[in-house]
Amino acid sequence: MESTVTRSGHKPSIASRTDGRLDLLFVADREVTAVADLYQRTPLRALFPRPEPGDPLTAVLVNSSGGVIGGDRLEVNVRAGEEASALVTGQAAEKVYRSAGPEARAETTLTAEPGSVIEFLPQGTIVFDGSRFQRITTIEVSPGARALAGEVLTLGRVECGERFTNGLLHDEWRVRVGGRLVWVDSLHLSDADGRGVSSTLDSPAGFAGSPAYATFVYAADAAADHVELARDIQAAIPGGVRCGVTSFDGLLIARWLGANPSEVRGAFGEFWARFRAQACGLVERLPAIWNI
Repeated sequence: MESTVTRSGHKPSIASRTDGRLDLLFVADREVTAVADLYQRTPLRALFPRPEPGDPLTAVLVNSSGGVIGGDRLEVNVRAGEEASALVTGQAAEKVYRSAGPEARAETTLTAEPGSVIEFLPQGTIVFDGSRFQRITTIEVSPGARALAGEVLTLGRVECGERFTNGLLHDEWRVRVGGRLVWVDSLHLSDADGRGVSSTLDSPAGFAGSPAYATFVYAADAAADHVELARDIQAAIPGGVRCGVTSFDGLLIARWLGANPSEVRGAFGEFWARFRAQACGLVERLPAIWNI
């Protein structure tokens, strides 16, 4: 379905290369989750592969433009209605290309209504050197609902020897539980002072020279009960990836930091599969597209 005007009356920006939007609503009917509403505007699309036995209804988000460039505007809104269960993942890692000046912006809002379970598992984001990108991810969780969300971020095309040393990256998380704002976390890297971002990335108090990190957020009434589980899962995953877990105000947050993006992604993915099984009673696996 194509449109040049959103339901709110917003017209696409003439200055942007793309102004994409995707709204997705899942509802439950007799313990079966279905898509009740779908609105999509180029370049954003949603595909619905047949889920494997035991898996929830799955949506695969696609950016048909092949990546994000300066000036792009992307908006994704996913809502799980009462008692619905759904998993949203990506077709491939998102690439944010070098910009000549304009900033690209992306906003994602996840809403979990009472009794629902929503998983938001992107394939990751690769931020090219010289790109200018601002992203805000908002999670809104009602009492009795559960939300699992995360992201793997790679700073530069590491396998090509490139690091993110110049540009702008603002990556922000916001979480509301029962309507109350309980967490705001912002990563802000900018070369506005003319010195680039290398000092922050190389600092022991920053990224300690590591170009890849991942974030996992679990919002649920009993999130704090799973802290030891999360730490045990992290400790059982081999590799040289640094990691940690914390919990507060109905949230559990886990993070990873490493020199090898594939190792960070692997540790993040294995953690997700084990955690969803032991904390949420789901099957211990990731969607098939994650491994393609």
